[in-house]
Amino acid sequence: MAEIKRILIANRGEIALRAIRTIKEMGKEAVAVYSTGDKEASYLRFADAAICIGGSKSADSYLNIPAIITAAEVSGCDAIFPGYGFLSENQTFVEICAHHQLTFIGPSVEVMQMMSDKSKAKQVMAEAGVPTIPGSDGTVSDGEEAKKLAKTIGYPVILKASAGGGGRGMRVVEDESYIENAFLACEAEALSAFGDGALYMEKFILNPRHIEVQVMGDAHGNAIHIGERDCSMQRRHQKLIEESPAILLDDIQRKALHAAAVQATKHLGYQNAGTFEFLVDKNKDYYFMEMNTRLQVEHCVSEEVSGLDIIEWMIRVAEGEALPTQESIKLQGHAIECRITAEDPVSFLPSPGKIQHWIAPGGKDVRIDSHAFMGYTIPTHYDSMIGKLIVWAPTRKQAIAKMQRALDEFEVSGIRTTIDFHRRMMRNQDFRSNNFDTKYLENYKG
Repeated sequence: MAEIKRILIANRGEIALRAIRTIKEMGKEAVAVYSTGDKEASYLRFADAAICIGGSKSADSYLNIPAIITAAEVSGCDAIFPGYGFLSENQTFVEICAHHQLTFIGPSVEVMQMMSDKSKAKQVMAEAGVPTIPGSDGTVSDGEEAKKLAKTIGYPVILKASAGGGGRGMRVVEDESYIENAFLACEAEALSAFGDGALYMEKFILNPRHIEVQVMGDAHGNAIHIGERDCSMQRRHQKLIEESPAILLDDIQRKALHAAAVQATKHLGYQNAGTFEFLVDKNKDYYFMEMNTRLQVEHCVSEEVSGLDIIEWMIRVAEGEALPTQESIKLQGHAIECRITAEDPVSFLPSPGKIQHWIAPGGKDVRIDSHAFMGYTIPTHYDSMIGKLIVWAPTRKQAIAKMQRALDEFEVSGIRTTIDFHRRMMRNQDFRSNNFDTKYLENYKG
């Protein structure tokens, strides 16, 4: 592995700006790509070069592999940083990068293949000694098999697309009378969304918490964790608020969870950044759910409690550098992230348009990762997230107070945003007292 000098960022929005900053601080050059829909993006002028790769639709630009590879070659890049979404977990893209002697800043295609099929990933984790949710041994062939298996596992069960993600291709079934229809509906949705109708089944964990562990591995066999994140405050499987550490856990449970994630990282021979996601039940027993073989949106809270720049270490690992020791990483304080989206704060319907007024909060230990600005017109072709507001404080109580203050300072007009939703949550007694689970917002009337 050689030193990386010039990196193409195969992404857009806040993560593109985030990557440009780290790349330039490392003394390297950053090349941005953009669609015609993003031609006015402010971060393009901060890159060392900016190349248009196609039309506004993602399929014509940010998912256009030939255009991205060509942009990397004509601009003299020797590496590609994928960010999250788009091509970040596209195995074909990783292989094509290698064919063109471009370093993909992420894990190997072999590990991606292993962990992308959720049923296979579960088997691998069981082999690694990581607790998994009781369920099918591989995929389920049809509704009749699903019915027999559900009797063995016990209701409620959940059917999931093997190639799934983002909450699509999933059905919870509470009794036998619905199982066959649920199987057919789930299969059709999975086929439509992912081009693969394969399903697997698991015991459905009631009132779970969603807790994940940030890990990194290198080419020297080292593996570390960068703490855990509680991502339980979500709506329709989309995370809205993330925090680190997860105060649900005591020190013994936390150490066990970290050890399981590091053990799994070593078992896979995993290199670069990744995240193990777990469901934690009412007894605080944890079960492997899935692994994301990429950077997560919520990586910022792990950075705030650790002091590490995760993107910097992704690049260093891709260059062949050894990771720091686990003992050298000191996790301190509490960090909270609120995802700010261009959506109505009650209905969560999209609210694209031109930002007429934008005043972002500031102050000690307040971080805003955003590409938005006053006068910016939000495109309709992409995800509605326009920024992430992150705060750090010595305790969770202080972090909530800081976030509440920062949200009250945040002024945006011309579009609707979820800032008001987050303001309500920071004052919500259930959130403040840590009394919620992944289904909390389904019944929330605030």
